[in-house]
Amino acid sequence: MREDSAYPEASYYTATANPHESFSPLKGEVKADVCVIGGGYAGLSAALHLAEHGYKTVLLEANRVGWGASGRNGGQIHPGQRRDQFALEASVGKDHARALWGLAEDARKLVTGLIERHGIDCDLTPGLIHCAHKQAYVDDYRAEVEHLRETYGYDLIEFLDKDALSEKVGSEGYFGGTLDHGGGHLHALNFALGLAKAASDAGAGIHENSRVTAIRRGKRVTLETAEGSVSADFCVVACNGYLENLLPKVASRALPINNFIATTRPLSEKEARGLIRDREAVSDSRFVVYYYRLTADNRLLFGGGENYSSRFPADLPGFVRPHMEGIYPQLKGIEIEHAWGGTLAITMKRMPYVTRLDPNLYVATGFSGQGVTIAPLAGQLVAEAINGQMSRFDVFSTLKTPAFPGGTALRHPIMAMALLWFSLRDRMPF
Repeated sequence: MREDSAYPEASYYTATANPHESFSPLKGEVKADVCVIGGGYAGLSAALHLAEHGYKTVLLEANRVGWGASGRNGGQIHPGQRRDQFALEASVGKDHARALWGLAEDARKLVTGLIERHGIDCDLTPGLIHCAHKQAYVDDYRAEVEHLRETYGYDLIEFLDKDALSEKVGSEGYFGGTLDHGGGHLHALNFALGLAKAASDAGAGIHENSRVTAIRRGKRVTLETAEGSVSADFCVVACNGYLENLLPKVASRALPINNFIATTRPLSEKEARGLIRDREAVSDSRFVVYYYRLTADNRLLFGGGENYSSRFPADLPGFVRPHMEGIYPQLKGIEIEHAWGGTLAITMKRMPYVTRLDPNLYVATGFSGQGVTIAPLAGQLVAEAINGQMSRFDVFSTLKTPAFPGGTALRHPIMAMALLWFSLRDRMPF
């Protein structure tokens, strides 16, 4: 589903967005040092850091800044990478896994640092709880906590047994979990709008409603839109789930999927504390993850359910409601005041696809649900690479990102069948 250039009217984020300026569409021919495609976290961070390095930077956004997943997501700050350290050590080796952990720590600190440095009002709230929805997963959670504390020196995480977790989260559907004091949550759209203002204030030229229709690769890169073009020494493509067919090689490695969120009516303090006592963000161990938190005005914001087609369900509140009520039966029948969806991009290995296709063409995409934390860092790393500092960029760029089976024509039905199996496994009791 592709809405028009306005933000989704049904979104809680749209209804509570900070006052913000609009940016005019690109008109005519423009020359720049760097052109960034995509006004989400990665693109805005790249534009901000490039402008701060002194590059004449132009950012082109097809709709409005934060219009895509950056303005629609659950707003959760997850420390670490999308894959846990045990899995990374097994797949890329301990040294590379440690470097990836270091980048994840940089990412977490970058988000909070950007908010503080630029005075971004986005309801930043500390704490992230991750819940095991099967008893068989509890020992893995305990082992992960021990591993992070002993091997990586990360002492912000603690294990919660079933009783400790039930004091935190008012649901009977979990068997244990972790509390990560380094995580947290924020207002997703206001974070994106704050990054846009910071980038603009730093000197980046931002153009909304300026969809790139073609990329001409060469010694200089030319980006074409309906009413203009940009010629630049470097190009950064940061489109994530909305890349479409702009770069087929990238599209084959980043699969768009749709995810859906709803918010309830405002809750009383007693109702809210009965759901999440201390206001942390919560996610769980399902393959199709449930993620939820309390907003600044005491609504439950709940993400649950996804699909893999080009259309959203006709009844979004009805689509999300059974997932939410499955976790919180006490909310059965509660009024849902906002419901919306968005498109993100996943990779086969659930690690970001951050690479250089040509000496002057960079890509940052495939954040696989970890975009709040990792996407701003990816933008910063691309800016560093363009500025001649490749060391941190190469920690990501050396990861192997295979194409999805079936090519662009068959990858959706093949992956839909595979993901359906995982969603069915989520519901099995073992």
